[in-house]
Amino acid sequence: MHRSAHRILKADPVMAALIKAAGPCRINYREQHAPFEALARAIAHQQLHGVAAERILARFVALFEPPAFPSPHHVLGAHANHLRGVGFSFAKVAALKDLAAKTLDGTVPAHVELESLSDLQIIERISSVRGIGRWTVEMMLMFRLKRPDVLPVDDFGVRNGFRLAYGLKRMPTPRALAAFGECWKPYRSIAAWYLWRAVDLARVNKLPPCAAPPRIVMVKAVKRSKQAKPAKGVRRAPPSKSK
Repeated sequence: MHRSAHRILKADPVMAALIKAAGPCRINYREQHAPFEALARAIAHQQLHGVAAERILARFVALFEPPAFPSPHHVLGAHANHLRGVGFSFAKVAALKDLAAKTLDGTVPAHVELESLSDLQIIERISSVRGIGRWTVEMMLMFRLKRPDVLPVDDFGVRNGFRLAYGLKRMPTPRALAAFGECWKPYRSIAAWYLWRAVDLARVNKLPPCAAPPRIVMVKAVKRSKQAKPAKGVRRAPPSKSK
């Protein structure tokens, strides 16, 4: 897959130079847990150092017998105070309960169903879970499901990598990055990996310079009042859903 991806990505001179500097793509794919377990682990890791999150998860698993990762039924049946006792916040307890309920009612697809769903279908269904936003699902698509064409345009590292690699003075907006990234289809996951590497290369002064920064449409956020109307020919974007 990576050879085919390089043939597409190297049509972009900046990406070609970045690939040469960073070397072969080495995405570290994570263990492919069932969707419920993968997402429960993602909830545990939100806003926490990895070591602290793993300690909480270990206490979470130890709540149940036998000591294996709990099922959605276990989580729904557990008292909130017991879940709080292992270190989860009130918000994370609510998110875990909602994840369990939506797994049992089929909103969160079973592992066997994931293969038949598109990236967008998976994002729409799973991001309906309380506390889980688009970025979390995109990381699951990239690193657990090995989907090749995911561009997490809200990821700070990806946006900053683009700014550095392409010689921009300002951070690209998610919309502008998404539009530019169309040229990387169907290997935008690989492109994202190289944009993360651009940040690493910049730290050690090994990032290739960009001779001609691209002209991309920078969409500024505009404060709107109830009376404000969009300019003629401009469509309003739907509000983004927080994690």
